[in-house]
Amino acid sequence: MPAKPKRQKTRIEDIRRVELIDAAHRIFLREGLKGLTTTKICAEAGMSQGILTYYFRDKDEVLFEMVRMNNRVLADAVVVHLRAASNGWERLTALIDGNFPAPYYDRPTARAWISLYAEAAHNERYARLIRPYYRRLRSNITAILKPVMAPEAIDHFVRGFAAMIDGLWLRRGHSETDMWLDEAKLLLVEYIERMLGSEVVARLKAG
Repeated sequence: MPAKPKRQKTRIEDIRRVELIDAAHRIFLREGLKGLTTTKICAEAGMSQGILTYYFRDKDEVLFEMVRMNNRVLADAVVVHLRAASNGWERLTALIDGNFPAPYYDRPTARAWISLYAEAAHNERYARLIRPYYRRLRSNITAILKPVMAPEAIDHFVRGFAAMIDGLWLRRGHSETDMWLDEAKLLLVEYIERMLGSEVVARLKAG
């Protein structure tokens, strides 16, 4: 009996979905959340009007998949930095590098994500897109600090660290030159040093 031919891993439907997600991402970075319309996404992707609803339920599903894609890219970047770290201190600074990727630390990107966060404040569906990022951040930091800090102290640190990241991206979105990448990272390093104290920092650097 002849072997069944293997099914191609990439179907035309998969390609079209990725093209639409990529088109939505480009519009999102240029115009923010309010610029995302079915018409604009299809035009950006070079597809006929209405084709989006053939591959997705609606525009919001495209947004959902786009944010998931960005979360995976960010998570992969963090993993790369963490794997290169040799002690707890380097793992903490690796989280900073992973959350501030140089190619994307610009005003349009920051403003686009600010628009999504603003909408998430009163849209539960959008809020669900953001929560996995904070869960992953908490998990990474807890794994690093658990050997040297009490759980309640870690929780307090995580909230402040996340707030610093959000604030620095917010500042970047509102200023073209006021907050450069190196300065943003330095501020976070200084925050870590002050919040943890010299003894904990020394223990992290020791291993």
